[in-house]
Amino acid sequence: MNGLKEAFSRENLLKNLNFFAELNLGLILTAVGIVYFKNPNHFAFGGTSGLSILLADLFPKINVGGFMWIINLALVVLGFIFLGVKCMGWTIYSSFALSFFVSVCEWLYPSNLSMSGDAMLDLVFAVFLPALGAAIVFDIGASTGGTDIVALILAKYTSMEIGKALMVSDILIVLAAAWRFGMGTGLYCILGLMGKSFVVDGAIENIRLRKVCTIMTANPQPILDFIIHDMNRSATVEKAYGAYTHHELSVLVTVLTRRQALQLRNFLREHDPKSFITIVNSSEIIGKGFRSFN
Repeated sequence: MNGLKEAFSRENLLKNLNFFAELNLGLILTAVGIVYFKNPNHFAFGGTSGLSILLADLFPKINVGGFMWIINLALVVLGFIFLGVKCMGWTIYSSFALSFFVSVCEWLYPSNLSMSGDAMLDLVFAVFLPALGAAIVFDIGASTGGTDIVALILAKYTSMEIGKALMVSDILIVLAAAWRFGMGTGLYCILGLMGKSFVVDGAIENIRLRKVCTIMTANPQPILDFIIHDMNRSATVEKAYGAYTHHELSVLVTVLTRRQALQLRNFLREHDPKSFITIVNSSEIIGKGFRSFN
């Protein structure tokens, strides 16, 4: 009974609601990139979307969204067979939700023409939007489905390097796009394939970016009060002394968001201008108040 109450507590409900909202935001951004920037230009970078773009051109009676439903359904069935329901987790939802959002975009505003008339500009958005969507989804510990299911199966049953296996499949799709749509489109696809991984990694780091602040001060209490009561954060305090002055000091270490770090710097400038602060970027903060170990 206590476990049930905890599951439906306000804190857990808000946490699950935020998770669900971020997951869908990431999938919607991915779908917009596929429908309005990848598909009109035949940018098949790999994955289920790239394969669906190729198949939709070969078999025009079915659109990209339709092929994504078919491919993702097949992959989910394979996941059930080889991995079981528990191992699939949110991957099941993501696979079908992405197909759904792609179909909705195609229904709301069907377009087979370039959004800008400039292939390079379309390529930027074809890379950026799905990469940002994937970064949001990966950051909360979920996935966009599709070829991630293949990766899970390979990880369980083979010693094959998953990254290389998925890269090979992406390259094969890019080569097929070059054969089907011409070398110009194929070269754009190669650029997109290379840019996608860099943008995803960069977006994830930027989303997770926090500021590790180290403050040396002779008067720590006002600063601690500001950190705890005004910013709802905590800090670690150590005793030290200045090598030059030999005066006793306190060293405060705290982790803040970018906005909070700016607030702390402004507070020190006004209330403790003799203090010393270093601010370092970090995208891997794990523990209470930040990302969990799970």
